[in-house]
Amino acid sequence: MPIQLTRRGFIAGTAGLVALHPFSARAAANQAHLRIMETTDLHVHVFPYDYYADKAVDTVGLSRTASLIEGIRAESTNSILLDNGDFLQGNPMGDYIAYERGMKEGDMHPVIAAMNTLGFDGSTLGNHEFNYGLNFLMNSVAGANFPVVSANIAKKTGASPREDETLLPPFEIIEKMLTDGAGATHPIKIGLIGFVPPQVMNWDRRHLEGNVQARDIVATAKSWVPVMKEQGADIIVALCHSGIGSANATDGMENAAVPLAAIDGIDAILTGHSHLVFPSKTFEGFAGTDTAAGTIMGKPGVMGGFWGSHMGLIDLMLERDGNTWRIASHTSEARPISKRNEDRSITALVEDYAPVLAAAQTEHDATLGYVRRAVGKTDAPLHSYFALVADDPSVQIVSIAQMWYIKQMLSGTEYEGLPLLSAAAPFKAGGRGGPEYYTDVPVGDVAIKNVADLYLYPNTARAVVVTGAEVKGWLERSAGIFNQITPGGTDQMLLNPGFPSYNFDVIDGVTYKIDLSQPAMFDKDGAVINPGANRITDLAYNGAPVDAEARFVIATNNYRAGGGGKFPGADGSTVIFEGPDTNRDVIVRYIVDQGTIKPAADGNWSFAAMPGTTVLFDTGPGGTQYAGAVPGVKIEAAGEGDNGFARFRISL
Repeated sequence: MPIQLTRRGFIAGTAGLVALHPFSARAAANQAHLRIMETTDLHVHVFPYDYYADKAVDTVGLSRTASLIEGIRAESTNSILLDNGDFLQGNPMGDYIAYERGMKEGDMHPVIAAMNTLGFDGSTLGNHEFNYGLNFLMNSVAGANFPVVSANIAKKTGASPREDETLLPPFEIIEKMLTDGAGATHPIKIGLIGFVPPQVMNWDRRHLEGNVQARDIVATAKSWVPVMKEQGADIIVALCHSGIGSANATDGMENAAVPLAAIDGIDAILTGHSHLVFPSKTFEGFAGTDTAAGTIMGKPGVMGGFWGSHMGLIDLMLERDGNTWRIASHTSEARPISKRNEDRSITALVEDYAPVLAAAQTEHDATLGYVRRAVGKTDAPLHSYFALVADDPSVQIVSIAQMWYIKQMLSGTEYEGLPLLSAAAPFKAGGRGGPEYYTDVPVGDVAIKNVADLYLYPNTARAVVVTGAEVKGWLERSAGIFNQITPGGTDQMLLNPGFPSYNFDVIDGVTYKIDLSQPAMFDKDGAVINPGANRITDLAYNGAPVDAEARFVIATNNYRAGGGGKFPGADGSTVIFEGPDTNRDVIVRYIVDQGTIKPAADGNWSFAAMPGTTVLFDTGPGGTQYAGAVPGVKIEAAGEGDNGFARFRISL
């Protein structure tokens, strides 16, 4: 039976119906449809598994993205598969390989094995590829059956990027055979060039300083793209492990995708690093982007989320012009592996692609053992039952780890000498989560999966610079969680149930008291309701009153630093450091580094005394065993609360 193209864009034949993309259906004799598939920011998520929570999930995993990839291949005449970096680090499997199994010369990294199984055509480096050092990186990529390119990292720099001795090849020109609309085949040379944020020199200074140097992304591209054209590249795809930011190029910019796309000779751009999706509403109104057309500076662009959540897809209709190709039309999209329903439940849109799971099964099983065994010890229980009423060890350990990390990151910078504080909040503190929704890790072994109890969210580390006045304002915002208490009154309810616990930041590094007789300055949403309120008293640093004009660094997370919760001094404009590491990873590294952690609360904050006054609050029944040992506050049982909570009394 002859093969025929049906009206709906399928090939009809003895094998049944095979779906084709409309571009393939429309391709003429001198045209060919090329589908460019992207993964980005995989961070070792081969399996659909949350190792911190120790459970399977439907929102991540290259094994799921692979099903989309195989589906595209099945319906394509021509396709290539590219990765955009950040594949070697980012979950406990990555840490297991780096810290436990190791990556000797000749070893195979599980994420590389999975990528080989899928037949990737090329990749670039992300900033996290450097986290475990250059030997680990080079031994890992040596196992790749595809080229890994990086143009702006050099072992030795020359007068221009062209004269650099780069760590990896700056670009690769891969040769493919394209089948056109008439079934004839023609050669094409596809140039791949890769870039990483030059900030790696700060983020991984301990590994990179004295070994490599980083160049500006845009300047590097302007130097190398003409070389690629000279060497016969028909089209050039930029593998840009850099986000979509300003359209105006500035030297050393981290998120350089827009000015990079503007460079003559670059035909398509794959972006990443930001863990976002393009095209999407997220980028509406960004200069140089068109979310409807899926373009960046008029060029087709895509960003496929993170951890395998999406597959980026650029469709090109290529026309043959003599012996070369040009892009006649294009579309871009990011296809998800799951969807969130109205009730916030998750529905998987694809199933696992078994060969990818098989490629990393041994390491996955070993990682499960790794996260379930101790990586350190704690000499104090890590519980959050009283985190809203007293200085608390479960919050303290987060603050200590953040401070430890940011101190290293700011070493050698202009901010090194400023007083360093740390802000952290209790995430699991009852509320709508119910009476069992609390952190509770006993004295003794701490496993990696316990870190999910300490830090629920995949936030990334940040640091901001604020004034002393803003430190006080930050704490006034936090103190809105408490109801105003009448002096001399008894058994008044302490907590505002509408105030989320994740907005109750405790700041370590200063000491202070909270005067509950004062009204709250802010409401639960961060709006100022009592400008003259003064709940925060006796605010001191190193025993001296905090100067309103003094400058402080606060270690925090990207949510808070970017304006989440509307805290004074944290609106995105005060950020001085954007860490590439999640707060969870910071905590794990700190525990591994310390061996035994000592998170006992230091009582740096307390309630101002109100003689003859008592308040009531509810917490989980599991807190009963700890009630008598909470430092700096007198707590006693007061019966049962509502909905299974236990009620306690504090004498102020």
